[in-house]
This record gives sequence, C-alpha cells and structure tokens, in this order.
Amino acid sequence: MTDGHENRADEHIIEAIGRCRIIIRNGKVSEVGDALIKDCPLAKRFAYPIPDITKDSVKANIEHRIQAFGMCTPDREVLDSREFVGFGASEILSFGLHADLIDAVVLACDGAGTVIVTKPALVQGIGGRMSGLVKTCPYPQVMDKIEKAGGIVLDHKHAAIDQVAGVALAHAKGYRNVAVTVALPETAATIRSVYPDTIIFGVHVTGLSGEEAEILVSASDLVTSCASKTIRETAGAKALVQAGIAIPVFAMTEKGKGLIIEKIRQSDDPFLVKPTRLPSLGARQPEPLV
Repeated sequence: MTDGHENRADEHIIEAIGRCRIIIRNGKVSEVGDALIKDCPLAKRFAYPIPDITKDSVKANIEHRIQAFGMCTPDREVLDSREFVGFGASEILSFGLHADLIDAVVLACDGAGTVIVTKPALVQGIGGRMSGLVKTCPYPQVMDKIEKAGGIVLDHKHAAIDQVAGVALAHAKGYRNVAVTVALPETAATIRSVYPDTIIFGVHVTGLSGEEAEILVSASDLVTSCASKTIRETAGAKALVQAGIAIPVFAMTEKGKGLIIEKIRQSDDPFLVKPTRLPSLGARQPEPLV
C-alpha cells in the first residue's frame, strides 16, 4: 500500500478505527498501519461499516470517505447538519453553538489545520466524519469554503494543527465562550492553565497511558472514551454524567454536564436517566480496550 514516487507535499496523516495510522497522499490511501483493536461497535455503524477491523476494511472505509465528501482532498465538503452519533464531540459542540452555550469552537480540519468556527453545520461538517488528524497540508479551496461559512483559519501557509494558538486567536477575535477539541493531554493542560474558562473536549484517546489519561481528564470538561481502558477507569470514576454505553462520553465538570443535560432537554428522543455508579458499561465495548 505504498508508492515511493508520490508527492509528499500533498500528505495527510490520520489515526482512525483503533488508532490505525493512515497516510493519504494525492487523494489516495498510501499506507495503512495496524490497528490497536480488533472490534468496535461504533465502526459497525459507520456510513461505510467496518464489521471486522483489517487493513483492507480500514482502507475501504477511508476510500469511501474520500469519495463521499472529499476528505483529505481540495474537494472537501465542510458543511453538514446530520447527526452521526447522539453524543459525539461534533454533535455536542454543534449543539452548544445552536443553544448559545458556546460562541466559538476550535477544531482541526484536513486541508486547513486548526480553525475557529461559529456555525453548527461547520462543526458537524468538519468533525462529524473526521478521525484523529495528526498532520495535514494546506488546500486554499478548503480554507475558502470555511471562511465563506464564517470560519477563521489559523495558518493559511502550513495548515498547522495548534489548538493552543487556536484558542488564543479565538479570544483575540473577541469570543469568550470558547470550546476546543484536544487530543494531547499536555495541550489540554496548557489551555486549562492559560485560558481556564475554555470548554475542553478530550478526543482521540485510544492507547493513552494511565498518567496521560489522568492529565487529560483533569484538564477536560468532556472526554470521549474511544477504545481507551484508562479513560473508562479514570474519567468514569470522577464523571458527573456519562452519555452512551458502548463508547461513553464523560462530563467531568458542571459546564460539560450542562451541555449534555441541555442537549437531552431539547431532544425529541426518549432517554433513561437514573443515578448510578460510573462508569456504566454494556457488553458491547471495543475489543480489546487499550
């Protein structure tokens, strides 16, 4: 799955489906690494399902994303209003904008790097079907789409992924109720220290060590669990609210709890709400948890 003659300037690195490292060059899947897990209940419900996690099935899923909405290409679509999961990071943050609980979201987009967005459809369009973005390259076409929809691009030249700088820019632009998605524990700790009122959503946590999980959980308002054993243990023991069972999202603070509770309040879906010890995990979890 490798071609040594490809243009390395047009390169994206993502980690998806059990932290499987995937390299996309020139709009094609160039390399697929080994996943840390064998089975994921969420992956079975993808738009292009992955019933068994293999290199071939992961490659096919990523190729479908490239074809369906232009992921990691200049044709990348950036607007969407569909909910893919009830309590995913993009779904919760999109709702926060819609409900005026948040006025700006800092997140990473392939082809643009760190961006600041204020429209729910932009959060969902960028993040709803995106996996852990490690590295990307600049596409002026994608940046133009984001800016025409009211977003702000941090770094037009390099498409850098820098969430600390993104939060700083959001504050410089006058936003005060800022939320940010963060994958690195040390980045979350830095943002919490410098901008303590930021709503921090910990994402892409599969494979975190116990120490890394402690740092991320301590700094976050919300954290998704992915296939992480340490997040389930660390966040689950301290969470105020858990949303979901197979891939739980944990609210660690009153702000995080407020977002989830308000999303439930405004939803037309039925919910079961009851006091219980957390984490509350069902039989269908990623296998193995790492």
